[in-house]
Amino acid sequence: MQETEAIDNYIRSHIDDEGDYLRALYRDTHVKLLYPRMASGHLQGRMLKMFVRMIRPKCILEIGTYSGYSAICMAEGLEEGGTLHTFEINDEQEDFTRPWLEGSPCADKIRFYIGDALELVPRLDLHFDMAFIDGNKRHYIDYYEMVLPRLTPGGYILADNTLWDGHVLQEAVPADQQTRGIQAFNDHVAADTRVEKVILPLRDGLTIIRKI
Repeated sequence: MQETEAIDNYIRSHIDDEGDYLRALYRDTHVKLLYPRMASGHLQGRMLKMFVRMIRPKCILEIGTYSGYSAICMAEGLEEGGTLHTFEINDEQEDFTRPWLEGSPCADKIRFYIGDALELVPRLDLHFDMAFIDGNKRHYIDYYEMVLPRLTPGGYILADNTLWDGHVLQEAVPADQQTRGIQAFNDHVAADTRVEKVILPLRDGLTIIRKI
């Protein structure tokens, strides 16, 4: 455990700084929200920004805004004219998240929606070059199948928490629908010939999926 923390600290000291605004958001997330671990944080945030720089998407979809940390990180990487559409199903989250998004330096690149992405996204006449799935683990396959037809060829889906604290290796009890959802999603993507895929053991697991 101590070695893991030391490695994490070493990594954070050798990558780009997250900046004062994101640092303050991360601190406020830990003070005011119930599940602060859901926020991406410094390492994953810099990685998301780097992926955006590499992929150079014009339009990004995010499912699961939470405190807005990951949305801001991805918006930072967008080129001029790019837009990120982020969806949060929990309406109680809006009072915390909206001011942080609207006060960020990249607020003009972010469109924030409260509601179920499975219902709202199909109503939008949009296609995405990149999607970040970090919503309800029970519905990961539903999100995936909703996103894939709206993803441009060669576009990318990033799915978070796909190792689920190692619980994917265990037989999930019927009541543990989140673990069962992640396991089913991983099996579903692994067998899908429409995409290329790789799982990175970063934090809680991140699956990178490319539409062929």
